[in-house]
Amino acid sequence: MPLQVIAHRGASGTCPENTLAAFRRAEGLGAHMIELDVQLTSDGTVVVVHDDTVDRTTNGAGTVSTQTLAALKRLDAGTWFAPAFRGECIPTLAEVLAEIRLPVNVELKAGGGPGLEARTLEVVVAGQALGRVVFSSFDPESLVRMRGLTADADLAVLWTRRAVAPAIRLAKRVGARGLHLRKTAADRTSLAAARENDLEVRVWTVNEPREFGPLGEFGATGVFTDYPERFLQSG
Repeated sequence: MPLQVIAHRGASGTCPENTLAAFRRAEGLGAHMIELDVQLTSDGTVVVVHDDTVDRTTNGAGTVSTQTLAALKRLDAGTWFAPAFRGECIPTLAEVLAEIRLPVNVELKAGGGPGLEARTLEVVVAGQALGRVVFSSFDPESLVRMRGLTADADLAVLWTRRAVAPAIRLAKRVGARGLHLRKTAADRTSLAAARENDLEVRVWTVNEPREFGPLGEFGATGVFTDYPERFLQSG
């Protein structure tokens, strides 16, 4: 089966990350899934942004969690990348789910705010998107909390180390179906161990075409990439 091409923060190699422009481009290229990051604003809205501050990816400053949605919406999240993207703003998760019809990997950011899992699940269910969302996190307790909220969520463990036994134990604990593995840890042995435990392995972040083939041979299900066009015929 061909590897899934998952647009990491959207088509973030050619568009500002985690914006609707990046997600639209990924969908237009024919990506199989998009990946994004979520955390809460001070007024409890689930927004799509990677860092705990807005300093790197907007013209603003300060932490996400201390700002209201209205304040974040006034920021320019595109010009830092290129002038053509002036006016792009930080989207809410609800906005992305309403516009982009692809499957979505929602990374629950560690420290993303009290109640992040419950609020994120509410948004996904309200958007009738539970069947096309995978929830992942580096934070084991975030996955535990999400599983406690629903038996229906598709969960994945985010992992950086080559030794995957602890990740497999965590996956069993929370009923996860996926292991999202850093590419430096994705070798034949680690992928075989995951497959033996019925886990789908998606590998991050893969940007060079020469890296693609071996991962398929090792049994990976998909790759996260900033450049989906490099791995898709439509690109």
